[in-house]
Amino acid sequence: MRNLFYLLLPVILFSCNSKEKNTAKDNADNVATKEIRTDLYGSWVGDFTVLERDTTKPEKENYSNKINIIIKKITESKVTAQSVVAGNNRPLSGTMTITGNTVHFILKEPGDDKNDGVFDFEIKNDSLLIGTWVANNAKKEVTKRKFELYKKDFKYDPNVMLPEDESYIDYENPKEQEVTSSEDEVEDSESKEDYTYVSTVYRAASESILTLNSSTKKLKESDLKNLKKIDLEILRNTIFARHGFSFKTKTVRQFFDSVEWYIPVSTNVDNQLTAVEKENIAILKRFEKYAEDNYDSFGR
Repeated sequence: MRNLFYLLLPVILFSCNSKEKNTAKDNADNVATKEIRTDLYGSWVGDFTVLERDTTKPEKENYSNKINIIIKKITESKVTAQSVVAGNNRPLSGTMTITGNTVHFILKEPGDDKNDGVFDFEIKNDSLLIGTWVANNAKKEVTKRKFELYKKDFKYDPNVMLPEDESYIDYENPKEQEVTSSEDEVEDSESKEDYTYVSTVYRAASESILTLNSSTKKLKESDLKNLKKIDLEILRNTIFARHGFSFKTKTVRQFFDSVEWYIPVSTNVDNQLTAVEKENIAILKRFEKYAEDNYDSFGR
């Protein structure tokens, strides 16, 4: 019996050691995966503005775009998040440190896209997110941006409309147009000869974009037949804006980035569109093919 005990003793000791190691590993894993500061989860939204630009290159990138940094998970060792801006939807990962009432994050985009970079920001008093983004590619036109973001949860609302106090002028696509004017239109002019000059003109939307709801009302041909091309484009894109679609083109972003209720959350919202919205998108696209625009002079 004594010999049997001595034979079993190493097995017992090995089993105990294995259990202790597994318990220690499980405890370490639990600490590593335990979520903290879940109150910071969600969307942080605001302006993403240029801080450093290569002035020797043409200005192709907007001075300011609306950005949404979505914080998804925070543990002691890792932070998982997402950036949505200008039609780009990029995963973020990095770390967080806490000093007093300030929470500091360094989050990196994957690095496999030419527009990727590193976000370095702080959340102060749990209410204001302030920081900078630096491009991985030092040869980009815009290499650094700054942002001040506020926590704002996204919720689809088919009833929200574009604000009436904004002007909806397409400044991104101007035209040069010759204008002929008579000298007698100029005050105190002694000459009566006509003269021609070149003026920059723009297309502007009508008030129809403020009254027609393309998400709740099934649009008819009679609603659209007298609308301009820009009206139809804005009515169609307002559907996507309500769903939090992140627009890639500057032409569209200029109309929505300043709208308070607009929060970019995704680059594909097709599965969220309602039956009415899908029908309206189809008829709006059909009318856009043949619609025209009027151009006029507007100050900026």
